[in-house]
Amino acid sequence: MTTVSKRAALTPRQLTRTGERLSFIYLERCTVHRDANAITADDADGTTHIPSATIGTLLLGPGTRITHQAMSVLGETGAAVCWVGEQGVRYYAGGRALTRSSALAEAQAVQWANTRSRLAVARAMYRLRFPDEDPAGLTRQELLGREGSRVKNCYRAQSARTGIPWRGRRYTPGDFSSGDPVNQAVTAAAQCMYGIAHAVVASLGCSPALGFVHSGHELSFVLDIADLYKTEIGIPLAFDVAAEDEEDVGPRTRRALRDRINDMSLLDRCVNDIKRLLLPETPAAGAANDDLDVVALQSDGGHTVTAGRNYGSGTDGHDDHDDPELTW
Repeated sequence: MTTVSKRAALTPRQLTRTGERLSFIYLERCTVHRDANAITADDADGTTHIPSATIGTLLLGPGTRITHQAMSVLGETGAAVCWVGEQGVRYYAGGRALTRSSALAEAQAVQWANTRSRLAVARAMYRLRFPDEDPAGLTRQELLGREGSRVKNCYRAQSARTGIPWRGRRYTPGDFSSGDPVNQAVTAAAQCMYGIAHAVVASLGCSPALGFVHSGHELSFVLDIADLYKTEIGIPLAFDVAAEDEEDVGPRTRRALRDRINDMSLLDRCVNDIKRLLLPETPAAGAANDDLDVVALQSDGGHTVTAGRNYGSGTDGHDDHDDPELTW
């Protein structure tokens, strides 16, 4: 009998790419188990089969139980798993990334650690948001000032387009209903965009904390990436939803944003944007080789050498391999 531990691990090339997966699946009050290469969700209504390779992130809400074998197949297929509050409002814990390469994480750390390159990435982010303006030479304060003006102008333009009065951004943390309908829609859209950005950042193995515009928060980079699409997608869609009806603005905004994301393949775009920002010298935007499953050792002068080999002085010239195969 072949056990889970004896099955050969899938290689990155066998896994479904991030942009081709469902962004997330939310489950609550059920037991999650495994049936071949699918996961099953058992509740009072019966059993639902979900192909694990189609999942970007599995959100486990209140009342869920998950078996060891279910976690095993999710790990094999590269699906991220997050334990969340009801309807995904709270984030408690998460699992592994889809990539097995550290290339993007290392590039992010290198770009972030140098003040000049960190500012260069911030300027590149501004250029992605507002391609009609060249931010070259702008200081951080100037970038913040121009970004603030552009966002204010976006609110005014959407108000004029939809006929919805805009009296300024109003949001009280923990009190979603305190804002008027359009502010509720803007808040709901922003929260969804943060979740989407977090899923993509985590799936690529990047650090959510190392931001280039935002700083000092565990989700600084997530906020950076979500803001790339604020004036193009989030704010206009929020005004459209509020203009249709003032009732149930939050749920309708989330559903409308879900459909818009699918229609415009935002996940693919988000992945490529992150790669372009962190690896600007890469010839093809999507060509950061995250398919590689290679472990190397760092040597002097910025060089790397093959892992799994003994480099001790006094060897007899033959290759001594410590580990014929890396397994976890």
